[in-house]
Amino acid sequence: METIRVLIAKPGLDGHDRGALVIAQALRDQGMEVIYTGLRQSPEQIVASAIQEDVDCIGLSCLSGAHNELFPEVVRLLQEQGADDMLVIGGGVIPAEDIPYLESQGIARVFTPGTPTKDIADFIRFALKERKGEQQVAPPKKIAHIGIAVKSIEEALPFYQQQLGLPLEGIETVESEQVRVAFLKAGETRLELLESLSPDGPIAKYIANKGEGIHHLALEVEDIEDRLKQLKENGVQLIHEQPKEGAHAAQIAFLHPKATGGVLLELCQYAQETEGD
Repeated sequence: METIRVLIAKPGLDGHDRGALVIAQALRDQGMEVIYTGLRQSPEQIVASAIQEDVDCIGLSCLSGAHNELFPEVVRLLQEQGADDMLVIGGGVIPAEDIPYLESQGIARVFTPGTPTKDIADFIRFALKERKGEQQVAPPKKIAHIGIAVKSIEEALPFYQQQLGLPLEGIETVESEQVRVAFLKAGETRLELLESLSPDGPIAKYIANKGEGIHHLALEVEDIEDRLKQLKENGVQLIHEQPKEGAHAAQIAFLHPKATGGVLLELCQYAQETEGD
């Protein structure tokens, strides 16, 4: 992959550039090549520098309150000079009510104080891939199932079947996860009851630490290998870097809760003939 070149610019008269310098260093740490224009640049100077440096992205920072005039002017000048393929993002002390206007004027994304710098780098990468027409991995299709850890499937089933009226699809053993599972149909998704096959299995340990309850959320994806590859490239912490066989002969992999806000997420890809069963 080619190195992404970014121009960080401070349009207008504001004389504070600490935030811009932090972003510039963060993008360098993410492997991007960064050019910083310095303070008090006019939109004309910024566009000239961007074209001269042949950058992929311009990052505009403004604290003076003139963003609604300066940012769109940079976009307009890029269009005027046939350089509107450059991605333009903005940041600074920008009121939330101004962001829709800026985005309608061609600013691809506005980042306000507190945004993790990695999120900015990830956005630049994704947006540039989109602009180049590179294939992006499709988002998950739906929630495939919700995994619920139980001590005993036989003891748990009567509630779900008799009290909730959910039909049991079947019970099977998944040796790779050391569990026995029961699937109950609930609309377009399923509940998956998980019972450990051994006292040392992951579900047994989960129940010992947290008790019975929701264990994970499973998302159905179309191409699990491409999805895992993309997540790995983006630095997302994975439990499984390669898919393995799960229930219903699906290919599955888990993402680490540290990467998902504390939720254990499972990706699963069903074989064509079992999808929607």
